[in-house]
Amino acid sequence: MNSKNNFIWPTIIAAALAVGIFVGGKLHFTDTPEKLFTTNSKKDKLNRLIDYIDYEYVDNINTDSIVDVAVNQILEKLDPHSVYISEKDMTKVSENMKGDFVGIGVNFYTYKDTISVIRTIPNGPSFNKGIKAGDRILMADADTLYGKRLPNEIIIQRLKGKRGTKVRLKVYRKDEDRYFNVNVERDIVPIKSVDSYFMLTDDMGYMKINRFAESTYKEFKFALNKLKKLGAKKLTLDLRDNPGGYLGIAEQMADEFLDDGKLILFTKNKKGNINNIYATDKGSFEDKPVYVLINERSASASEIIAGALQDNDIGTIVGRRSFGKGLVQREMDLGDGSAVRLTVSRYYTPTGRSIQRDYTKGNRDYYQSFNERYHNGEMVSADSIKVADSLKFKTPKGKTVYGGGGIIPDVFVSIGTNEEEAVESMDSLGYLSLFIFEHLDSHRLDYSAYSKLEFVRDFKVDDTLFSEFVQYSISKNLNMNFYDNEESIKLYLKAGLAEQLFDENLHAKIKSVEDPMLRKVIELDNPAIKQSEAEAIEAIN
Repeated sequence: MNSKNNFIWPTIIAAALAVGIFVGGKLHFTDTPEKLFTTNSKKDKLNRLIDYIDYEYVDNINTDSIVDVAVNQILEKLDPHSVYISEKDMTKVSENMKGDFVGIGVNFYTYKDTISVIRTIPNGPSFNKGIKAGDRILMADADTLYGKRLPNEIIIQRLKGKRGTKVRLKVYRKDEDRYFNVNVERDIVPIKSVDSYFMLTDDMGYMKINRFAESTYKEFKFALNKLKKLGAKKLTLDLRDNPGGYLGIAEQMADEFLDDGKLILFTKNKKGNINNIYATDKGSFEDKPVYVLINERSASASEIIAGALQDNDIGTIVGRRSFGKGLVQREMDLGDGSAVRLTVSRYYTPTGRSIQRDYTKGNRDYYQSFNERYHNGEMVSADSIKVADSLKFKTPKGKTVYGGGGIIPDVFVSIGTNEEEAVESMDSLGYLSLFIFEHLDSHRLDYSAYSKLEFVRDFKVDDTLFSEFVQYSISKNLNMNFYDNEESIKLYLKAGLAEQLFDENLHAKIKSVEDPMLRKVIELDNPAIKQSEAEAIEAIN
């Protein structure tokens, strides 16, 4: 054997050993020969298909959009709450959950093709430069912002920028009939989680929270401390319509009400690993009466707080059965600016109940079964809520609670009539707000002399303003029996004016007079107060 062969054979043997180690590492007892050299057949199949379309398909195709569709269809097979977030949507979603963005600090309508300021953010960039409600922003640097029917996304994009950068705005002030230029330095603008807070009674604070973002706990603590300074020894925490958010923020908030060592919740993943979350000694509102308001659109983190308090026999849950989301998602980066929020575990309330609704029949059935609540009577009667006996649990003090489909409140409050809900919808969907803006655009000076207290105490919506609203609604093809709901509509009009003239707190406080759940809370807190008296409690104490 020559020296050349002496070199080749050890090389071949070494290569064979390497292949053997590679193959051996992939072998499982049940593997067939056909599977040995498929490195990952499922991934390869998708990759090859995309490559074939990219390089061989007869027409030019945007394969990114195909991938997006494929990802969404895969996630739909898992559960209703595992979702894909495209690169396009990621910035907006991230800002919403972070709780702030960089901009100029104005709320606006695109009114008659022009950016019209509804209100500036107090102490924000535009506020500090003297921009006022009713001003029209015509240009941002060299960009014309009027007369083009620009989408809101484009307008916001042109007003946003890096923190510390300046944008030169051309502004028209209608009530002074003048134009002026102003340089506004972009800065961090909060996206509020705490919509409003105020004293509901002499010793009870009220707080409305719209989601659980990164900034929510800090906002919550700020509002709670303010309420305590105003004399709050009790709290109404309004989580109606709150779809949830970060699990950790809900844990921190629940901790404020629970004694050290109390179980807040526990999670369980696919491997069966359990993670218990306990309250700490940091709570600042322990051993005080608390009422939690929920409804059919309260979900996820909202249900965690309601469930933690209910299962620990703390406070009173008031309202209607919550949505029923007991799954925990983790956001995972997909490497191209997009992400997936994938369900990684289930959570359970302290008594061990899961409140997740059944989704085994698919996403369509999942949401249709939720809508069925509006037809099966459970929105008007707690007796219509059907729960299996197997889903009954007991709290430490012996109270019966239920799993499987949401948090059932301790005290039920039915949904309003169709027309009552229609009045509320006019407000919550912004329809009434646009009418108020148009009214103020022509009559802003008429309100300039009012202070907050004077407005609440002295201002009344007269028949003229009410009639204008009726005519406006009819012109927009909104049909209802306005005159049967005159008092409610007038109250909502006053609240809408308060929001645009002053702030969200005054808006919420004025509306609270006609809120059935808040009337119920006042009645529960002081049983001596009859319902008729509870209705007469003033918005300003």
